[in-house]
Amino acid sequence: MQIPTRGELEGLARRALTTAENKDGTISVSESCTGGEIASLLTGVEGLSHAFDRGFITYSEPAKSEMLDIDPAIIARAGAVSEEVGRLMALRTLARSDAIASVAVTGFIGGCPDGDENGLVHIVAMSRGGGAFHRECHFGDVSRDEGTALTSRVALELLVEALDAAG
Repeated sequence: MQIPTRGELEGLARRALTTAENKDGTISVSESCTGGEIASLLTGVEGLSHAFDRGFITYSEPAKSEMLDIDPAIIARAGAVSEEVGRLMALRTLARSDAIASVAVTGFIGGCPDGDENGLVHIVAMSRGGGAFHRECHFGDVSRDEGTALTSRVALELLVEALDAAG
C-alpha cells in the first residue's frame, strides 16, 4: 500500500473542487480521525477554495452528537467507527450546509487503545440527488501520518465520485 504524496493529495483536492465548481456547487466535510486534514487540503488549493463551504471536526463522540445531531444511542450501539455513523455524518453535513456533496471520515489510525483495530476507517461521500458511496478501509498498522494520508486519498476519490453523481 503506497502512501500518497502531498502532491497527489493536492491534485485530488483540485479535481474535487474543480468538479464542484463546474456544477456551480460547493463541498463540505466532517472529519474525525483525520482531524481537519481533508478540509486543509481543500482550502489550500489556490483559486478554488471558494468551492469549499465548511468543515466539521467531530473527533469525539460528544462532538458528533452536538455538531451533527447524531443520537448518542446510535453511536453507543453501532460504534463511533462504523458505516452507520459515517453515513449519518455525511448526511448531516449536507443538511447543515449549502454544499452539493459531502465526505465524512471516522476511524482508528495511529495506535489504538482498548484493542480497536488500527487502520480501520469508514469513509462516506454523499451528494444531493446522487446517492452515497461508502468504503470500509483496513490500512493495517499505520502511523497517524500514514493513516491520515491514506484516508484523505480515499475520501477525496469518493468525493469526486459523489460529485460526478450529483444532480
